[in-house]
Amino acid sequence: MSAPDEPERIAKRLARAGVASRRVAETMIAAGRVSVNGVVIDSPALNVAASDRIAVDGKPLAAPEPVRLWRYYKPIGLVTSDRDEKGRDTVFEHLPDDLPRVVSVGRLDLNSEGLLLLTNDGGLKRRLELPSTGWVRKYRVRAKGAPTDATLEPLRRGVTVDGEAFQPMAVAIDRQQGSNVWLTIGIREGKNREIRRALETVGLAVNRLIRVSYGPFQLGELEPGAVEEVRPKILREQLGIRGAEAAGDKAAPGTGGKGRPPADKTSGRAPIGKTPAPKPGQAPAKPTRAAKPTRRGDARPEGAAAHGKPRRPPRP
Repeated sequence: MSAPDEPERIAKRLARAGVASRRVAETMIAAGRVSVNGVVIDSPALNVAASDRIAVDGKPLAAPEPVRLWRYYKPIGLVTSDRDEKGRDTVFEHLPDDLPRVVSVGRLDLNSEGLLLLTNDGGLKRRLELPSTGWVRKYRVRAKGAPTDATLEPLRRGVTVDGEAFQPMAVAIDRQQGSNVWLTIGIREGKNREIRRALETVGLAVNRLIRVSYGPFQLGELEPGAVEEVRPKILREQLGIRGAEAAGDKAAPGTGGKGRPPADKTSGRAPIGKTPAPKPGQAPAKPTRAAKPTRRGDARPEGAAAHGKPRRPPRP
């Protein structure tokens, strides 16, 4: 992420000001809608400084928004992308209307659920996605089969699937429940369908997958569809983000601002929030309300006890 006075690409500056995503900002620049110091530009290959005067459609650019981060319980059945070519519902179509434009940190596939981090800052997104952060992403996984500890040993050493090497996983058996087993799995990369593909190599078919943490950030007591902002104080402590101080120490559900991805501004959205959590084998009900903000579950050091008794996901 750029320091406040460090030059940065014009598209990044537009994105940080909440105008559009970088990709959309680049198309706006190519269309001649952006000017810098009174000169219309047509290429995003331009660095700008804090002192530069930027305008979009003739209107001065607002100051960049403070870096913000949200925890979101992604329900099953939503696609983690701005838009879907198959017409399926996306995460961004089901966020509260008072959130600013946000991007997801990583992805969860259509049939996975649980913690998805959202941020209004592309630099923070890329930083948190890098394996070099060393952060463990933990999952509760239900799979058909009755493995022994020896069955799972190849996963702990690292497996290769279709020529793609997966790093060693931390795998623990929680309990056997009829024909299914509950596992806790920790990974550091999060490649496409990594856990499902890896478990297939040891004869296990995943039928439920819930992400419960991403580094120090916990799913906690969030219900499917609920979204809560991480307090700026936590961002400073966990990530060293000084820019978050501008937002104050009290987290708000949103800013009454600009909605999610710009391409969707004209589409209708159903704000969502707390809904009954699905029981194993049940499809989650579609949320209909925005969640009430809370400070519980923002973040904690890996390995520490959870704050409070989480309702989800199921524990052995």
